[in-house]
Amino acid sequence: MSAEPILTQDVVGLTKPAPVSRRGFMTASAAVAAGYTLAAGPVRADVIKTDTGGLTAGDTKIKVADGEMPGYFAKPAGVTNPPVVLVAMEIFGLHEYIKDVTRRLAKLGALAVAPDYYFRKGTDLTKITDIPQLLPIVNAKPDAELLSDLDSTVAWAKSQGGDTSRLGIIGFCRGGRTVWEYAAHSPTLKAGVAFYGPPVDPPNPLWPKSPMQLAPEMKAPVLGLYGEADTGIPVASVEAFKEALATNKKTAEFKIYPGAPHGFHADYRASYRKEAAEDGWNRMQAWLKTYGVLG
Repeated sequence: MSAEPILTQDVVGLTKPAPVSRRGFMTASAAVAAGYTLAAGPVRADVIKTDTGGLTAGDTKIKVADGEMPGYFAKPAGVTNPPVVLVAMEIFGLHEYIKDVTRRLAKLGALAVAPDYYFRKGTDLTKITDIPQLLPIVNAKPDAELLSDLDSTVAWAKSQGGDTSRLGIIGFCRGGRTVWEYAAHSPTLKAGVAFYGPPVDPPNPLWPKSPMQLAPEMKAPVLGLYGEADTGIPVASVEAFKEALATNKKTAEFKIYPGAPHGFHADYRASYRKEAAEDGWNRMQAWLKTYGVLG
């Protein structure tokens, strides 16, 4: 049975960007060679590159209910019992930006791991260059399976010596929604940080409750970072979500960056806004420290 792709708030924000000049961007072949997706548009030439100095990092396999899920991890070398931070990716798969974020977190002292939870479709999402081709794959991911995959990732991190009593999660775009969903699911999560995660979902039977509907069920404090100029996630919906969480006496904070578009942290895209991205990263660190994830 075929249907029109479901347009979620994050996808609207991605597909209605501000016009940009192509100057200052990699060629498509260079971007692919460097490990970046092309689906989000041209890749900036001055992307942030985090080395593996002082880290142990690489690909891994994570045991899940029906097999093995690919993932990428990074952790400080020679450190025992580091805190664990899950990295929930955008809809573009496990490409270089997400891997770099895991290394940035490892430089902060965490065992960071990004699970490739769309792997069951047998398609390398990082190679798809057209967002409409991605949507049937990512929108078909059931929340129940997603949450189970994240629980399995936590179990893997514990088996690798991670201290899962200091568990955090951060996510971007669709992964920002995942942060909110996991905060309502996991009784062991200490804190989460959602970068422009949609508070409201379109109708999808695989997603029983949107983050907004889960406001009464939140079990961990979450910091929400949003762009005022996001064309898919209206400020009004963020404010309504903030009010719903406050009404339910849940711990959450929000920062809305003036003039920032969707994807303002994504340093490989034209949507990148250095000031907002750096401030958001600093707030993320402070939030995870406040709630006992980072030291």
